[in-house]
Amino acid sequence: MTLRKRFPVLLLVAALALPLLTTGCGVFKGLFGSSGETIEVPPQQLAEEGMQAIADERYQLAAQKFQDLKDRYPYSRYAILAELKLADARYFRGDYIEAADAYAEFERLHPKNEAVPYVIYQQGMSFFKQMTTLDREQSVTVKAIQLFTRLRQTYPESPYSSMAAARLTEAQNNLAGHEFYVGEFYYKMEAFQAALGRFRSLIENYPDTGYHTRAMGYISLCQQKLAELEARQQAKNDQNSK
Repeated sequence: MTLRKRFPVLLLVAALALPLLTTGCGVFKGLFGSSGETIEVPPQQLAEEGMQAIADERYQLAAQKFQDLKDRYPYSRYAILAELKLADARYFRGDYIEAADAYAEFERLHPKNEAVPYVIYQQGMSFFKQMTTLDREQSVTVKAIQLFTRLRQTYPESPYSSMAAARLTEAQNNLAGHEFYVGEFYYKMEAFQAALGRFRSLIENYPDTGYHTRAMGYISLCQQKLAELEARQQAKNDQNSK
């Protein structure tokens, strides 16, 4: 079963199983007839159509349905469902920046909702999906690590916490690889002190990422180069003092 099929099932089933409200704010604008009035699509129908669009992988249509549901029925019992599924539609459509914002907003508005572990995981995945090559800036990797770590610490029993473990390791490996890449760059540029700082940071913060042995080798080389530079500088100072 794919992730997109493993939504918070209890939340979705409960929402869609609720009886259709036939009274209240704007369920029906009027009856279709000689007056030309049209029937307003009720919230349950919008929810069901949005869910079907997601199942059919028609994410743009799903986003439209859930946005309509949010806009037309902000006080409906389906409004929370719309908020969550709109974030999902954006995520599966590949709009990861918008999805991350939508998931964060859902958690802010509904911190006690049973879907929060899923929401934190999906927010982390929205940043995880934006990770790039090791030579690029890694702010999205840092955000993914922070979210996956918070999920595992706050909801250790959640299945989404277990799912986050592998992603967390991958993100940490990516960040360690970036640190190693930058350290190597500094070393090649003969900026040995800066390189030493990078390799020491890698060893301290990411000890189990597969870079330990190589980083330790570079630490020794950097220390050797720095000692040689210090010795040459000392010799030059001694020469000048004579």
